[in-house]
Amino acid sequence: MNILKIAVLAATTLLPLSLVHANDIQEESRIQSVITTPISINKASVEQLTMLKGIGNKKAQAIVAYRESNGEFSSIEQLTEVKGIGDKIVADNRTLISL
Repeated sequence: MNILKIAVLAATTLLPLSLVHANDIQEESRIQSVITTPISINKASVEQLTMLKGIGNKKAQAIVAYRESNGEFSSIEQLTEVKGIGDKIVADNRTLISL
């Protein structure tokens, strides 16, 4: 393989990864600048919950439904009991949520 092919392969393989990483950083920064006070998972509306990273309308509705059926969350980690909410979503939002 010649050097030109290696350079083209490297550029087309690495560039998208660096753009994805940059987009993640921008998204996290945008979310943190919008959320100035942590969002209470025990009080927040569906609309407020959708401001969190990885939480769309369906997951926000699931959080509210879980809260209505089971009472208030006793820990942030308890969010993982909601269908579609895993450890990664909790970790990504840990500084943005409160009880």
